[in-house]
Amino acid sequence: MKNQMRKNYSVIVVGGGPAGLAAALGARQAGAERILIIDREVETGGILNQCIHSGFGLHYFKEELTGPEYAERFNQQVRSDKITILTDSYVLNITPDLKIEVISKKHGYLNLRAKAVVLAMGCRERTRGAIRTPGFRPSGVMTAGLAQKMVNMKGVLPGQRVAILGSGDIGMIMARRLILEGCQVVGVFELHPFSSGLTRNKVQCLDDFDIPLHLSTTVAFIHGRKRVERLTLAPVTTDYKPDLKQSWDIQCDTLLFSIGLIPENELSARLRIKMDPATGGPQVSSTMETSLPGVFACGNVLHVHDIVDFVSEESHRAGRYAAELALGMRRPGDNITLYPGENIASCTPHSLSSDREQTIYLRVKQPVKDATLKIGNRYEQKFRTLVPSEMVKLSLPPKVLNHFFGEQLRIEVSSEEGAQ
Repeated sequence: MKNQMRKNYSVIVVGGGPAGLAAALGARQAGAERILIIDREVETGGILNQCIHSGFGLHYFKEELTGPEYAERFNQQVRSDKITILTDSYVLNITPDLKIEVISKKHGYLNLRAKAVVLAMGCRERTRGAIRTPGFRPSGVMTAGLAQKMVNMKGVLPGQRVAILGSGDIGMIMARRLILEGCQVVGVFELHPFSSGLTRNKVQCLDDFDIPLHLSTTVAFIHGRKRVERLTLAPVTTDYKPDLKQSWDIQCDTLLFSIGLIPENELSARLRIKMDPATGGPQVSSTMETSLPGVFACGNVLHVHDIVDFVSEESHRAGRYAAELALGMRRPGDNITLYPGENIASCTPHSLSSDREQTIYLRVKQPVKDATLKIGNRYEQKFRTLVPSEMVKLSLPPKVLNHFFGEQLRIEVSSEEGAQ
């Protein structure tokens, strides 16, 4: 079995979460024969395995599923397509000529080779250290994702009286989860003047359970030597500095951080792939190929998504294009360049080809009502509301793209009312 793993592959997918599974299926459907998924966890599925709440699959499967159910749909397809999966294994390094060094609990050290590599490592949570929250270092301080794993997979409660800093989706979902487990959630505190998560999560997780959301508020100090005892909270000014003159204390024994996600791009950095500072992920073409030929990226390692269905759609395309490259069917280069303009935080991919329909994902910087999204001087689309927490998915047909052949396109959002 050990010798069997030492072989060449058409496509190697790094990561067995929703992105990696979809990329492998896309590669198979495009005709690639030898496909390998490498995942460091003991089972594939990624973050979905601990997301036992419903709300997944509404776009991709047209039905509502829990996270494990959504993952199992893809696991079944991967197994039926006889795609090789290597779990409990870690990718040590990828070289520019696509040699992959892997350390595996079952097979030991492996030196593999691929014609195309898909990066699908997902993302990790931003921690307390990333925002340098003042105070002591007691137990009871953790990320919301860790608390979710403790509760849903280990059956352990992180505490009884919980405060949550940040209104990201995981934080709001855990606020509801902890209420259902009998804990008291004293509040969700958000630095920005708007929620950082999906509107549906704010309604279903906070509003429906009467959990207070305090906007423009942050934790100014964490008290407690051995265990969290209380927090000092303060409103923030327009430049996001805490106003300590208006601070107040609140009693709690647990503080969860839900302050954003960071794409896992250590391997990308070693490969010296061109990165996009706005997304924290690689710059990619319309085929999801990075600046290093033969290396593709998709899912949360490329840019943080808020809906897993979009991850699956994007990753399926990445796998398909990777397979085409592995089979010697490289497409013509892109002929349109995209860059963010007014009130656009980021846009992906970074270039387009006018020969086929293209899908663009973008986020705005500030909430906008009655918004007009403009691409160049020839395309407009109206939106009732745009918010930073909800990614915009935009599909452009060739008949529109042909007007922009050879251009550098600026994407911008404007509104007569301005940011709300």
